Amino acid sequence: MRVLLVEDDLRLANSLRRGLGESGMAVDAFNRGDDAVAAATSTPYDVIVLDLLLPSKNGLEVAREIRARKLGTPILMLTALDAVEDRVRGLEAGADDYLVKPFAVRELIARLRALARRHLPDRTAVLQVGLLVLDTGAHSLRVRGLDVPLTAKEFAILEFFMHNPGRLLTRSQVLEHAWDYDFDGGRNLIEVYMARLRRKLGAAGVKDPFITVRGAGYRLEGG
Repeated sequence: MRVLLVEDDLRLANSLRRGLGESGMAVDAFNRGDDAVAAATSTPYDVIVLDLLLPSKNGLEVAREIRARKLGTPILMLTALDAVEDRVRGLEAGADDYLVKPFAVRELIARLRALARRHLPDRTAVLQVGLLVLDTGAHSLRVRGLDVPLTAKEFAILEFFMHNPGRLLTRSQVLEHAWDYDFDGGRNLIEVYMARLRRKLGAAGVKDPFITVRGAGYRLEGG
């Protein structure tokens, strides 16, 4: 999952970026509203975390502009303001959810995963393709009832494929989904992670579920 984080409190932004990153999410962080609009319109994010009080453009203005540009990316708005009127204004501006500071990072992660599922035909937290059963809530992969340990990045990549079974995903799409702007590696890293996933699934008794389309990318067919 790739997240756009818009928060002008540097300490909080760093803390959230670290916490979301540890859960396997790729996070691009900005502290100004105009930069947030530019990023949202140029990158396919799964969800946006938007602070209400920002320099240049506040969260309400950012949300309105994003929606005016016909972007349907889910928006979770953060604020220290707990008045009903403030929450209503945020939702009316285009936010999909609201979280009042202070909050637990675990709750934020759960809300982001729920928001990202809203546009999917199947909103369950448990994905299944063949023998692969991925629980995004518990952050676990099971094959024939047995746990298969994955790193956060391996989990993020497999989750992306399991949300798109049978669809060709290019290396660039996987890279954009699982890594943020600060990543300076190459596409060959995708091949390394695909090899790791294949090895772990093979050790669990799963026939290779990935089809490699030479020069294009990969397709998850089953397990």
